[in-house]
Amino acid sequence: MPDHRPSTPLSPWPFAGLVGLACVAFLIGATSVAVGAPWWAMLGLALVWLVALALAIAWFTRRPRAVVVLPIAVALMWFGTVVGGARYLGWS
Repeated sequence: MPDHRPSTPLSPWPFAGLVGLACVAFLIGATSVAVGAPWWAMLGLALVWLVALALAIAWFTRRPRAVVVLPIAVALMWFGTVVGGARYLGWS
């Protein structure tokens, strides 16, 4: 029977990145309820998250350590959007 072991072991970094993206998805989903963000801000945040998810899937095996950076970048963008919207656009 042939041995089908991968030539290199799987890295845990892309899995951690995908878990982080799942956590950020909950932050984005709760933004309209918790902060009162308008629909266009929610749409923009959702599109940013979808682009990050597509990059995470594309980089899963090619750049596993870069996948961990994606949820951090999206979370920082979410934070900047929420704080900027509350400060300058009058969101609750």
